[in-house]
Amino acid sequence: MDKVKSVLVVCLVLGLFLGQSRADFQDCYVGCFVACVVTGDNVVKCSLKCLKDCIGLPSHGLTDAEYFCKLGCASSLCINLSSKDDPGEKRVAHCVNSCSKTCANHA
Repeated sequence: MDKVKSVLVVCLVLGLFLGQSRADFQDCYVGCFVACVVTGDNVVKCSLKCLKDCIGLPSHGLTDAEYFCKLGCASSLCINLSSKDDPGEKRVAHCVNSCSKTCANHA
């Protein structure tokens, strides 16, 4: 019974960390994207800039290989999810999370 409780606690803690990293990315991305678009840069340029800046948050502890895999995947698949009227941070975060899983499977 103690093993079951231990596994449950580990799963809950991991879930909290994963949820927090997604929220951190969303907050970073939407703030970066809105600030960039307001300056007059185009949507694609802003998406790429903000993906680069927000994927590489130090709290994520990514290796260089993981960072570049995730950035390449996100650059290919996620930049079209934002528009000047809607940063689409939830969709972008979901897309980037899928890239994280893809990169983890190929590491």
